[in-house]
Amino acid sequence: MRANHSFKFALVALLLAGLALGCPAARAQTDVAASVYGAFNGATSGNGVHQSPSNSAGILIELRHISSPLVGYEATYAYNRANQHYTEPAPPCPALSTCSPSTISVPADAHELTGDWVVSLGIGSFRPFALAGGGLLLNVPTQGSVTTSGSQCTLGSTCPQNTSTSVSTKTSTQGVFVYGAGLDWTVLPHLGLRFQYRGNLYKAADLTNAFSSTNAFTHTSEPMIGAYLRF
Repeated sequence: MRANHSFKFALVALLLAGLALGCPAARAQTDVAASVYGAFNGATSGNGVHQSPSNSAGILIELRHISSPLVGYEATYAYNRANQHYTEPAPPCPALSTCSPSTISVPADAHELTGDWVVSLGIGSFRPFALAGGGLLLNVPTQGSVTTSGSQCTLGSTCPQNTSTSVSTKTSTQGVFVYGAGLDWTVLPHLGLRFQYRGNLYKAADLTNAFSSTNAFTHTSEPMIGAYLRF
């Protein structure tokens, strides 16, 4: 009887060892990647202001570490142009006259720093992944002052009169929520291509005291393609 139990124990142990040898162990991996993307922004309205950021191209740098399919994380830096356009409604004008809304365009750069959680699954030379995280988005004007433009009517004058005013600019910093998904394709043992989509959710940038920000949440879509080097 003891011999029978010993045989069963040895058989189970052998089967478990065979399974362990037949299934390759998950290996931790680290990579650095660079991608180019298009930043497509949504317009917002609020506080009597309409705000429309310009669409632009950008670059993303990632440092990613994958410990297991459910445990991965990355640090990222992204840069793109982020010019902001603000428009206020035209003031009331007398009959038979026209007034144009006041507008201002602020040239700016956007710098984004995030930390993200990454879930992924290796399937041959492909690794689909999904991510979510957060960080800071800094919108930095490239000029210390900008000029507003518009037209308005004044009593006893010929309408409309063009008006312009020089106003100062300021840096705007917001928290940003990031989500996304993509696919890594290993082309060489340590080199591959990365295709991904990232979405950013944050409050509209407030770059000048002359025009209030809409203070509304806005969204940027970023489809991108890049390459990674795996260590």
